Amino acid sequence: MATEGRRAARRVLRPLWFAVAAIFLFEAWLWRRLAPVVAALFDAIALPAVKARLRRWLEQLPPAATLAAFLLPVALVLPLKVLGVWLLARGAWVGALAVLAVAKVVSVGVTAFVFQVTRPKLVQLAWFRWLEGQVLRALAWARRQLDPARRRLRALVRAGRSPLLRRLLRLRRRAHRS
Repeated sequence: MATEGRRAARRVLRPLWFAVAAIFLFEAWLWRRLAPVVAALFDAIALPAVKARLRRWLEQLPPAATLAAFLLPVALVLPLKVLGVWLLARGAWVGALAVLAVAKVVSVGVTAFVFQVTRPKLVQLAWFRWLEGQVLRALAWARRQLDPARRRLRALVRAGRSPLLRRLLRLRRRAHRS
C-alpha cells in the first residue's frame, strides 16, 4: 500500500520536477549566453575602461567582500523588477513583460560577468566551493530529468512528424553555433 502511494506521489510530482529542471537549465543557458553579450555591450557603448576598472577593483577585494559585489547586480535590478510588477498590477502586460525581460537579461548578464571575475576569490571560501558543487550537481540532475523528453523530441523530428519541431530544432542549432 505504501509503495503504491509513493508511485502515485511520484507520478503527480514528475511534471513539477520536470518544470523545475527546465527552468534551472534555462537559467544556466541564459547565464552562458548573456555573459559574452554583456561584455560585448560594455565594449560597444565605449565602457571597456569602466569594465577594466571594475575588474581591477573586484580582484583587489577580499573573498567575503567579493561575495557582496557578486550579489550587487541583483540588488541594482530590483527597482526594475518592482516596476515590472507595478505595470502588471496596472494591467500593462506588454510593458511589464518587456521591463521584466530586460531586468532578467541585465541581471543574469551582469551577474555572470561579475561571477567570472570574482570566482577565483569566491572559491577560497569553503562553503562557496560546496555550494558551487551543489549547483553543478543540480545542473547534472536537471539534464538527466530532461534528457528522455529531449530524445523523444528528436525522434519525432527525425521521423518528420512535426514541421514546427523541425523548425524549432533548426533555430536551436543556429543559436548554439553563434
